[in-house]
Amino acid sequence: MLQKSNIFHLGALLTYFLLTFFFSTQLEAAQKIITVTPDTDLESTIKNAESGDIIHLLQGVYHGNFIIEKPLTISCSENVELNGNNQKDTIRIIASDVAIQGCNIVDWGDDLTEMDAGIVVKKTANNVVIKDNYFHGITFAVFLDAAQNTSVLNNRIEGDLNTRSQDRGNGIHLYATKGADIAFNEVWHTRDGIYIDTSNQNTIRGNEFHHLRYGVHYMYSYHNKVLNNYTHHTRTGYALMQSKYLTVLNNRSEWDENYGILMNYITNSTVKNNTVTNIRKNSAFTNNSATRGAEGKALFIYNSFYNHIEGNTMRESDLGIHLTAGSEDNVIARNSFIGNKQQVKYVATRPQEWSHEESGNFWSDYLGWDRDNNGTGDIPYEPNDGVDKLLWKYPSAKVLMNSPAVETLRWIQREFPILKSPGITDSYPLMKPTMIMPPIPPTQPAGVQL
Repeated sequence: MLQKSNIFHLGALLTYFLLTFFFSTQLEAAQKIITVTPDTDLESTIKNAESGDIIHLLQGVYHGNFIIEKPLTISCSENVELNGNNQKDTIRIIASDVAIQGCNIVDWGDDLTEMDAGIVVKKTANNVVIKDNYFHGITFAVFLDAAQNTSVLNNRIEGDLNTRSQDRGNGIHLYATKGADIAFNEVWHTRDGIYIDTSNQNTIRGNEFHHLRYGVHYMYSYHNKVLNNYTHHTRTGYALMQSKYLTVLNNRSEWDENYGILMNYITNSTVKNNTVTNIRKNSAFTNNSATRGAEGKALFIYNSFYNHIEGNTMRESDLGIHLTAGSEDNVIARNSFIGNKQQVKYVATRPQEWSHEESGNFWSDYLGWDRDNNGTGDIPYEPNDGVDKLLWKYPSAKVLMNSPAVETLRWIQREFPILKSPGITDSYPLMKPTMIMPPIPPTQPAGVQL
């Protein structure tokens, strides 16, 4: 005879299964799958679909400029092309909870003034997902226009080499956007890989940006994160401008022309554990005359204050780090400067100490000793004394770098500090690099057109 408790449990279990079946049936009804072919009027299908429907496109080309005004998923089979007929936006999203995935999106408009884009997400659209798509066009591929909480994941974005760099749009463009997650995308041959303007609390992670003007470009944006990205063959890998409270962590940049990392009017930010290598004048785009006069600087800091610049590696570049325009009151410690043709250039009137809590930086050209085996050198490292400044002004004098005359001048400066020009002092130079660097290509890759 069944006990009351057993009868209760059986009743509860039956109720659970009935409710599960009911809600799953309702969910399937709400998320109806509509399969369409190129012969179908896709615009009408989108207009007549119910909220929550999944529109699945079979192989072929779909022409048009599609507006999505309700929560929908557009999912593409292999070799599906959404063609914007070279006008306006291929897809314009004005509703929340929309997903576009697995599609080839091509040939949208070419009007930069109108901000034509492959996919544009408007202010009224939240929680949009753009995933696993391929884009090819002249202007902006993905334009987030004041959208909130958008995910742009695992897309491949290719610009048009037949158009001048300055006339192309950016691969991913954020304006007044908050909470975006931009991850695992590859962008090349657009103007900038990603441009972030007046946008806060966004995350850029795990992307690859290459053969561009700037890989990552920030303007007037606060509280953003740039994590684990890889830029190469750009004019500038990470152009950080006019922004605050950035976290730039564990990124890599190589084979750029001007700067690996540029900090221009950046305050209260953290730039940590990044690796910048082989930033050379005319290295990445040797066949492009537009880039003559490039800088070749791994890290350039201009008018930036109160930042923490720690644990980074600047390696095998024309210039390791250049500070100018009063870039002071920054913590610059535990970085590694390895094999740069020139380690430091500092243009200012005040001396600066580059160590923090008795921990300085590693300099591959440091000639001091560590007799007490505490990991730091016994004498300070001063990379830009009066002799260095003389060599900046007269580069041809570098042939005298290790001559007795130059060594005598440096001895005089040490013995008579009153003659010393303001510059950088690292009082606790490290004897070992702070990071294990990734392998460096043995030779420079062939020049490519920007």
